[in-house]
Amino acid sequence: MTVRNVDAGSPDSRRQVLYWRLLARLFDPEEQAALESASLAVVEDIGLPPALLDPSVSVDSTVQRHPELAAEFDGLMVPEPPAASDEDRAADGGRDRAAEVRRAALVSKVLLNVFATGSGTVTAGQLAQWQSDAGWLERTVGCEPGELRGGRLVPEIGAEIGPELGAIEAGLVKRMRLREVLADPELAAQLTPSMSLIEQLLRDKSNLSGVALANAKSLIRRFVDEVAEVLRTQVAKSTVGVLDRSVPPKRVFRNLDLDRTIWKNLTNWSPEEERLYVDRLYYRHTARKTTPQRLIVVVDQSGSMVDSMVNCTILASIFAGLPKVDVHLIAYDTQAIDLTPWVNDPFETLLRTNLGGGNDGPVAMAMARPKITDPRDTVMVWISDFYEFDRSQPLFEGIEAVHRSGVKFIPVGSVTSSGRQEVNPWFRERFKALGTPVVSGHIRKLVHELKTFLT
Repeated sequence: MTVRNVDAGSPDSRRQVLYWRLLARLFDPEEQAALESASLAVVEDIGLPPALLDPSVSVDSTVQRHPELAAEFDGLMVPEPPAASDEDRAADGGRDRAAEVRRAALVSKVLLNVFATGSGTVTAGQLAQWQSDAGWLERTVGCEPGELRGGRLVPEIGAEIGPELGAIEAGLVKRMRLREVLADPELAAQLTPSMSLIEQLLRDKSNLSGVALANAKSLIRRFVDEVAEVLRTQVAKSTVGVLDRSVPPKRVFRNLDLDRTIWKNLTNWSPEEERLYVDRLYYRHTARKTTPQRLIVVVDQSGSMVDSMVNCTILASIFAGLPKVDVHLIAYDTQAIDLTPWVNDPFETLLRTNLGGGNDGPVAMAMARPKITDPRDTVMVWISDFYEFDRSQPLFEGIEAVHRSGVKFIPVGSVTSSGRQEVNPWFRERFKALGTPVVSGHIRKLVHELKTFLT
């Protein structure tokens, strides 16, 4: 792309210059002299630092030197609501064009830093800088850093940016000499755990030893703890169940039913003293009826299901901590492994997984069926894309038999942070006909389904 005779005089022309430069740099790493010089003139003329044009300078560094810019990045790309009247539209048409030029410079900075990732080997510092810049991009669309990569949909901008950011991050991780980084405690300390990084660590863990393995375990532990904290909050928010009034309410202040206490003691009101005498305090029931439940989680650990493996391992450990819930965890590819002894510790569970390989669902079903002792009191969650090695019929026949025995069977296409899922159409149609449609891939939906059944 070659550009000549750039006119950066009017506000509209200045804005176009900045966006043309952005497009040129995104699709061609070579600088266009005319665009670069014109953009520099625009940025300096409107009082912004030239560092905004340098993709090697992080947004963090720019903001540290110019703290007044931090607030401008927040919500920068959130669309304004449409004008409601002719008067509003007329006012909008006369808005400050200079402000639009300033906005173009800031937008260009964050987009170029995130989407122009170059080529070649990536260092730990470069990955950390990209993750920081991606956090600033998330702030520009009104999210907290990590939210888009955590699966939040932003309908206002018409796309799911999170998966795209995740794909870029995964590419950067693959370009790292990860083993060398992990062997250096100083470099390893610069790494910020993410799903892409954890996937690589789990795939490569058998090749690590000594300091590198210790650093890898530390990163996995940090990530597990962070995700677990989020999932615990989701599980707590999804609490359902019938109050058990056979259990006397605990007589503690947080259970005090103030409205009922006042109402029941109104006969003790003294008009002369203007005082209410309370003979009895009333408390709310908080205990919920629960019965022993068995939860069997079967997770496909083939290469396409890494995100699901991590999320479900953590989720199973959280449900294992609930009262009267007996959790069993099975992972499979061409072989099945019973991870139940470690279900309370997702970190240890993940270290025992072997990501990759194909899908042999019947092997996993042969391990899972003996765990069903009381079908009516059992829920089986099966997480997979259900792309079997020419063995679709045997697996479905096993699932159908389990379902007809009275087990609550929940097929899940995936349990990813983004909620995206791809399921074998053959299975999808048969699950629908069986009355057990595939649950949406977002982990919040699975949390709700499990809480409804187990509490």
